[in-house]
Amino acid sequence: MGSMAAHLITGAGSGIGAVLAERLAERGDELWLLARDARRAAELRERFPGARTLVGDLGDPGKLSWAFGHQQLPVELDSLLHVAGVVELGPVGDLTPKAWQETLNVNLVAPAELTRLLLPSIRLVKGHVLFVNSGAGLNAHAEWSAYAASKHGLKALADALRHEEHANGIRVTSVYPGRTATAMQVKVHQQEGKEYDADRWIEPESVAKAVLAALDASRDAEITDITVRPGR
Repeated sequence: MGSMAAHLITGAGSGIGAVLAERLAERGDELWLLARDARRAAELRERFPGARTLVGDLGDPGKLSWAFGHQQLPVELDSLLHVAGVVELGPVGDLTPKAWQETLNVNLVAPAELTRLLLPSIRLVKGHVLFVNSGAGLNAHAEWSAYAASKHGLKALADALRHEEHANGIRVTSVYPGRTATAMQVKVHQQEGKEYDADRWIEPESVAKAVLAALDASRDAEITDITVRPGR
């Protein structure tokens, strides 16, 4: 990528997304950060000076097109980084359609719609679409049905997109981190009734490094899938 590549990041408010935004800003790249509402957008601009923000609610993917119609979108986009996600644990016998719908909206339908809306900007510069998936996108365990289903779906979205856009020069990557020391992991431990120890899990910085490695790969190579597991 050249100097001043443009990146759109979802989930830049915390965890892996925040570290990625910091690293890309340090490189002097142009940041576009998706925020749920105007207040969050203002917080992101304060935290990442020089960043542009787009307002759109991933929990309501059907309204993203309308919301973006009233805002300026990047003309050229070197990478679209899908990092935002939600998790709701529970046995299949207890999870309601509302829990399923909220999980699928944020983790799967919104990334698909965001990709659709931004593909013209990505095609222009033969850019990169990267999905921060999860180990749950490869294996589903008890209590994880809705989240794992959304992430298995995200893998399918990435694989299909890769085949469709290869001729347009677009690269597509899925990153599958194991448990990472983020706010989401704190919530997971609360839902599991377990004590949380950040030192047991992957640092967000380590996942961000894997993402940057995929983005920075030379043009003759496409890094399609990266699995990152806790190393200690």
